[in-house]
Amino acid sequence: MPDFILAIDQGTTSSRAIVFDGDFAPKGVGQAEFAQHFPHSGWVEHDPRDLWTTTLDVCREAIERAGITAKDIAAVGITNQRETTVVWDKATGEPVYNAIVWQDRRTADFCARLKAEGFEAVVQEKTGLLLDPYFSGTKLAWILENVEGARARAEAGGLLFGTVDSWLIWKLTGGAVHATDATNAARTLLYNIAGHHWDADLCRLLNVPMEMLPEVRDSADDFGATLPEFLGARLPILGVAGDQQAAVVGQACFAPGMVKSTYGTGCFALLNTGTQPVASKNRLLTTVAYRIGGVSTYALEGSIFVAGAAVQWLRDGLKLIGTAQETQAMAERSDPEARIYMVPAFVGLGAPHWDPDARGAIFGITRATTAEDFARAALESVGYQTCDLIDAMHADWNVSHAGDDAQTVLRVDGGMTASDWTMQFLADVLGAPVDRPKTLETTALGAAWLAGSRAGVWPGMAEFSSRWRLERRFEPLMPDAERQSLMEGWRDAVARTRS
Repeated sequence: MPDFILAIDQGTTSSRAIVFDGDFAPKGVGQAEFAQHFPHSGWVEHDPRDLWTTTLDVCREAIERAGITAKDIAAVGITNQRETTVVWDKATGEPVYNAIVWQDRRTADFCARLKAEGFEAVVQEKTGLLLDPYFSGTKLAWILENVEGARARAEAGGLLFGTVDSWLIWKLTGGAVHATDATNAARTLLYNIAGHHWDADLCRLLNVPMEMLPEVRDSADDFGATLPEFLGARLPILGVAGDQQAAVVGQACFAPGMVKSTYGTGCFALLNTGTQPVASKNRLLTTVAYRIGGVSTYALEGSIFVAGAAVQWLRDGLKLIGTAQETQAMAERSDPEARIYMVPAFVGLGAPHWDPDARGAIFGITRATTAEDFARAALESVGYQTCDLIDAMHADWNVSHAGDDAQTVLRVDGGMTASDWTMQFLADVLGAPVDRPKTLETTALGAAWLAGSRAGVWPGMAEFSSRWRLERRFEPLMPDAERQSLMEGWRDAVARTRS
């Protein structure tokens, strides 16, 4: 039986597909960017048809570059940008509105009203989430209220809702399967993570017809099969997980106490807390890390909305750089004595602040400040924000019993981890080792493992975990006094931004 796995990684700015062989090595990659739409300040949208067509194109490209045919592929795994909301017509398959992206803040007032009415406590108890525009539920409610005829069509059973995984599954199967996995369901504000079901009370709160919602399945499960005309063969879809949870799997963070952090457009750190959900007292999220064999493993998550996007802003907004790779050399040339703090609250602040009204600011600018200092501040902001998350995690969950060095080592992945300077600063400001794996495609690899293990052609959890390989460990070198001084300056900058 073939052991090639096709992993679809549908992200915020591009769609990617990777063919992995039985040794977990990428053999062919396809990638395509698509348009971002910003119709109003704080609004971010995608055309769902772009998500579908680019996904199909990159799958074909990856298979061709791998030098194989679809008949050599045992299964398909899907990982996706989470919270991004799609509503489409059940009969025609046409979207009724653009996909509202996870970064979008248009429902901030609605969330504030629900908070003022005292609903956040029950929402957090049931979903592990906070009332924030980040999540899918209020985006779905907005579409139903603001797209002409949408509510009537939804209540008549004519519209379907899904996060991007559901949209792709529905398209790939020719409309045969309307499903999601537990990790994506857990990001909607509508899913009870302890009871493992869509919550009728929450659906009533947001005025969402339950008939719109997809069936929730395990992360390693049967999600139907692709139509032969799409990829050249009928391929079973056997693994699905939101991108950050897929990275937990790809990083083999299967033991309670293990932490991974992914650095892409945003930054997302997840701490495995085992089979019992842990309620956060420090405004972190409680979420499903993965569900396999009907058993959910949970995580505490800290979500940073802007990480790599700060570098993109230097490139596209300020025109200070031509490529993201230039920032490392610029940071190395910057004045180490300059205390420039960039708080990249371009779309508000995520964990642990959850302030949708905050906006970005830069502090400490003098006449001597240079573009190099701005580049350094952008990279440093990632380390500072991560430190806030890890501190909150350790306050929420006593990791001392986890054993080994699980409570202090951070496994990292994502595009920004290629910068040695950034990873060294991250280790310094955390005061803890940072481990960069040999395989940086951990998000796609996680989706591939879910599918491959379900297909029976890839090994189980223990063997997969044992084959995780370290590329480089960054040890902290900064004196404690300097670290504490830097963090005090950062927290002051955040406080000034919020006030």
